[in-house]
Amino acid sequence: MANQAYPVPKKGIRTEEIIKKSRFICDIKPVTSREEAKKFIAAIKSEFPDARHHCSAFIAGPPQTGDMGMSDDGEPQGTAGKPMLQVLQGSGIGDIAAVVTRYFGGIKLGTGGLVRAYSGAVQLGFEELEVVMKVPMRILSLEISYAQEGMLRRMLDEYRAEIEEQSFGANLLFTLIMPSDQVESFCARIVEDTNGTAELLVEEEDIWR
Repeated sequence: MANQAYPVPKKGIRTEEIIKKSRFICDIKPVTSREEAKKFIAAIKSEFPDARHHCSAFIAGPPQTGDMGMSDDGEPQGTAGKPMLQVLQGSGIGDIAAVVTRYFGGIKLGTGGLVRAYSGAVQLGFEELEVVMKVPMRILSLEISYAQEGMLRRMLDEYRAEIEEQSFGANLLFTLIMPSDQVESFCARIVEDTNGTAELLVEEEDIWR
């Protein structure tokens, strides 16, 4: 199955609320690996060393298939990390980590109250979160004649392609990058419009931007 574009956080955010005298601070940040998520969680713990709990959840990669993790960090099992992760999964956002820091206010919330508090903290964070699309891209090498350059440049916007490199010799050599879902139709168009004279090489692996 081809890689699909998905939304990711544009930048980190922080929100805060008080529930029955307990202070809940939610930090959300883009991460692309389990290691990045762990560093983010550790940084929040260092920032709030006197807090009772630092519960967390993350998805590193696409929202439904990425590397996932969660932690209740001392709260009763299943009352913090799991509901936080469920909110992340339900959002359809990938490359995301959330840490909810709790300063205990002296009033116990009960199992249901904790689930609502931790999931609600992440949902509150989403109200402030901006997202951008992360798109699988493909690199192409293309050789065409000088007479065909104008034709190529007119195609760039149509296929959302960009020129990464260009060199001049007996022919024009281009390194292009474009969304992966545009590659097949672009190649067919180039072959047709150059009567099969263009030389094309498509990289096999996607890169993400």
